[in-house]
Amino acid sequence: MMHPLGDISASGTLSGRTTLAVREALEGRRLGIRAFIPFVGPAVIVSVAYMDPGNFATNIQAGATYGYGLLWVVLLANLVAMLFQAMSAKIGIVTNRNLAELCRDNFPPPVVISMWIASEIAAMATDLAEFVGGAIGLSLLFHMPLLFGMVAVAAITYGVLAFERAGFRPVELIIGALVGVIGISYLIELVITPPDWGAAAAHTLLPQLPDACAAMLAVGIVGATVMPHAIFLHSGLTQGRAPARNTEERRRLIAFSNREVVVALSFAGLVNIAMVMMAASVFHEGHSDVAQIETAFHTLVPLLGVGAAGVFLLSLMASGISSSAVGTMAGQMIMQGFVGFQVPLWVRRLVTMVPSFFVVAMGYNATAALVISQIVLSLVLPAPMIALLILSRRRSVMGSFVASRMTSVVACGATAAVLTLNAILLLQALGLGIPGLSSGH
Repeated sequence: MMHPLGDISASGTLSGRTTLAVREALEGRRLGIRAFIPFVGPAVIVSVAYMDPGNFATNIQAGATYGYGLLWVVLLANLVAMLFQAMSAKIGIVTNRNLAELCRDNFPPPVVISMWIASEIAAMATDLAEFVGGAIGLSLLFHMPLLFGMVAVAAITYGVLAFERAGFRPVELIIGALVGVIGISYLIELVITPPDWGAAAAHTLLPQLPDACAAMLAVGIVGATVMPHAIFLHSGLTQGRAPARNTEERRRLIAFSNREVVVALSFAGLVNIAMVMMAASVFHEGHSDVAQIETAFHTLVPLLGVGAAGVFLLSLMASGISSSAVGTMAGQMIMQGFVGFQVPLWVRRLVTMVPSFFVVAMGYNATAALVISQIVLSLVLPAPMIALLILSRRRSVMGSFVASRMTSVVACGATAAVLTLNAILLLQALGLGIPGLSSGH
């Protein structure tokens, strides 16, 4: 079976040692943490999508403008992400097909074409966030033009993906290391800038939208957290990665996958919460107008010193590089899944890179472009969510592994919440008042 990433992963396999460990775990001869480790990889890779530069932009703006007030949105979005990533991984394990391929096989051609176009728009918006975010970090740290930074990010991304030829593990380890850099960076930031833990806990659990601007930012947070391309990608990463020989082994694969999703996305969620808490602690009192990554960096230097600002940029660059690599993997899988033939890596890169370079070359505000890209992602998000909902309930697709009624109800509720936030955004864009919300900042 061809790997979902086509020619960049044609030789991508698990090593003999890892394959043996997977087989021992599935047969019950390897227990505990030793049984779990061989299955770690797919959720770690997709977790990068939940810590990309788009998250930096929306989280900084949320923390600076509203303090801890929108932490509940981050938590809710992360829980929704866990559910849909677990569903995506499951459908790949059960069917040995990725979500894009299943959409092509099960939906009418007009729907498939519409989903493909929407997914390509999402891929462009994703690349915009990743390229621009990483380039901002490079340009601020090394004082280079933003366009040069984008070229550097593109080159580094291509270099990371070249390791795919040696199998799954090298890229998983590289991306895992970059995820670790992001997490450690924000742990350091929280030590440097201790937040108000009580206020943070209260706002994480108590929903509120103080004004229409907060509603728009909430949509951006959802778009930055629950990523359309990550939902597509997860099914491809589990597709045939550790083939099950029977129903019982498939159940064990799903159980291992669910555990990895919870661990990896809990980590991503904590990083996002830490981003908002850092921005709330440093910027909300006295610098609530900070809404750009560059401004955040220049404000951090006098407030906390060059070290704290440097750690911030290091995490931003790690985020940009890792999420750009993951975005390319997802984009290639989506295109190949919908159109049904292999796409060279350079073509995939070119399709989604050009809009990013155009935005920067035209002189648009980089951070504003990042936030807008996350809103675009939120608007596209219902498409893969609804597709996953429909296919997971089809016995012709899932057999005995159809989603339970409870899972379907919760997933429908999550999809309805995203659609509601999108409706609020559209009302605001049309200049219509939103009942109960003031115009805000």
